[in-house]
Amino acid sequence: MPNRKKNEGFLLRYDQHRKIKYLMTQANQASESHVSLSPPLPQVVPSSECFGCDVCCRFPEADSLLRPYFTDREIAAAVARGVMPNQFPDSAGSQIHLVEHPQGEGYLCPAFDPVTAHCRIYDARPLDCQLYPLALMWNASEDRVLLGWDTKCPFMRETVPAAILAHAERVAALVTTESMSATIARHPRLIGPYQDDVVVIKELPELTARLTGCTVDSRLRPLTVSDSPRFRRAMADSGLLASEPLAAYAFAYHFLWTSLLSYWWMEHRDTFYLFAQSPDGFFLAVPPLGPGPLDQRVREGFALMNRWNGPSPVSRIENVSTVQKDELARAGFRCLPKPPDYVYDAAALAELRGDRYKSQRALCNRATRDHVVLVEPYRASDRAACVSLYERWAVQKRRSSLDRMGQLLLEDAEAAHRLALTESGSMGLEGTVARVDGVVRGYTFGYWLTPNMYCVLLEVADRSITGLAQFLFRKTCKQVAEGGAAFVNAMDDADLPGLREAKRAYRPTALIENWAVTEV
Repeated sequence: MPNRKKNEGFLLRYDQHRKIKYLMTQANQASESHVSLSPPLPQVVPSSECFGCDVCCRFPEADSLLRPYFTDREIAAAVARGVMPNQFPDSAGSQIHLVEHPQGEGYLCPAFDPVTAHCRIYDARPLDCQLYPLALMWNASEDRVLLGWDTKCPFMRETVPAAILAHAERVAALVTTESMSATIARHPRLIGPYQDDVVVIKELPELTARLTGCTVDSRLRPLTVSDSPRFRRAMADSGLLASEPLAAYAFAYHFLWTSLLSYWWMEHRDTFYLFAQSPDGFFLAVPPLGPGPLDQRVREGFALMNRWNGPSPVSRIENVSTVQKDELARAGFRCLPKPPDYVYDAAALAELRGDRYKSQRALCNRATRDHVVLVEPYRASDRAACVSLYERWAVQKRRSSLDRMGQLLLEDAEAAHRLALTESGSMGLEGTVARVDGVVRGYTFGYWLTPNMYCVLLEVADRSITGLAQFLFRKTCKQVAEGGAAFVNAMDDADLPGLREAKRAYRPTALIENWAVTEV
């Protein structure tokens, strides 16, 4: 059996049809032609005030909702000026990854120098930063775009209101020009969520019309951790967990990818819809969950997506069970197979008895013979060590024989791992770390899908330590078997031949079929 085992942290990206943009290519182009706004936004806060302030560019949480958003062109410009490409989870446009403050608590924008209090890319800073201390945001009902000023800025609290209003009028005129409003419409996450500490100055009906006409439905709500009970309740009521449940029928499976895609939910006619939004449009991440005929709910789901997506071929429903697939095929929908989930007997993998597991057992023994390996629950204090491990592991993976799809999956996985390491508890994930000779060399995260099925969502093991990945997986299976699990779901193989071979070597007891559904 090859040493590459299980999914090693990979998950199949939702939108395999999204347009891949290459950061370094963009960076080279940007270095030849400066990317800037035309005209640039005026600055109201004097630089001397900013240098003495301790508010901007600093954040209390790693996943702060207020960290700056960069468009694709702004990402290219930032990379050309030295920001690492992996600080951006999506080269088509994303919020930047923050870094830990080297001399204090909290997190920093990686473009910020805490010693000098200067921005390293100031001449190419994004629109999101140029706006501040003004802010574009939705109102509390999320159906109108507002311009306001942030009371967290000390300078603004001392500024004459008339001066703030005059500055806001100049900015409003610029952001509602055709070119800039088109940019904002292509990057709707430039419009932030409602904040009650931002003082509203005026509404921007031009931007409201532009955004609600192309991407935003007022009934949609962004997916947050607080929506987990609602999702779980709808899934439990759907009956999809009763037999052959897919790993995708869990909240954590989807929330993990909010680091890569925008997720939205809505309830319409007693039906729960979970949408993911890629650059090409919306698709349903799971089938519509609710009462009544399935084909009727599915038709309503496609009606919504077609209204928002127009002619884009992205409209589809992911993670459809075989039972639902048969019913929808009879109703005239097109059903396309996806890689299945691999399900194993938990007790068998905990014991690894017999010749069929001889190779895996030998590798586990090698790890414990050569090293002192201790597996214990993940704690928040382990995060920095796990981030460093992931970075080392990613380098090891890139040096292996990954094909292009494998490389893309690896790029997508980084942001997901960072989110899991930060928000595992609130997402409902259980984590463990493997310490080898006292140093963190492996970690895994998973969740209980049903009382007797546990799903392994993410796993990383230092590839330089022979047998560690096998040992960590066996330990996980033993722990969950003792906790009542009869089965372990190790997700799909992402259509990667090497991963498929490794999963099959563990002798799955079942392959749970997975389907995508489109209109004919």
